[in-house]
Amino acid sequence: IYVDNIRDALIKYDPANAQTYQRNADTYKAKITQTLAPLRKQITELPENQRWMVTSEGAFSYLARDLGLKELYLWPINADQQGTPQQVRKVVDIVKKNHIPAVFSESTISDKPARQVARETGAHYGGVLYVDSLSTENGQVPTYIDLLKVTTSTLV
Repeated sequence: IYVDNIRDALIKYDPANAQTYQRNADTYKAKITQTLAPLRKQITELPENQRWMVTSEGAFSYLARDLGLKELYLWPINADQQGTPQQVRKVVDIVKKNHIPAVFSESTISDKPARQVARETGAHYGGVLYVDSLSTENGQVPTYIDLLKVTTSTLV
């Protein structure tokens, strides 16, 4: 949707280059699809009861939805309280009940609550996911495609 919105805005203000914007948008959307394809395939091979995305912050709703995963998180996006004992206990109980194999955290917050859930449940701490923060040009995720690649490889 974002790619289409950007394309449409550029075409609105520069209609003479509409074909270029359309071609570039199509190419970029194909890169996104290609980047996510291995993850989608691996998810379809999982039993449905193991298709979970457990994170600290509820920042991956779009990705969980697009990949057909059930989402579980310790706290909602921009919550006043993060990683409270009540939040951790609730997620620990659900992870145990559903035998969820892995827990993740986000790059912009502490990984301590997610690691605590993993410790208390025996789930694997899967690592850091990047949600809304790119790195510097020489960092791990300088572009959105890089962000998707790192997130995909971490989830897999």
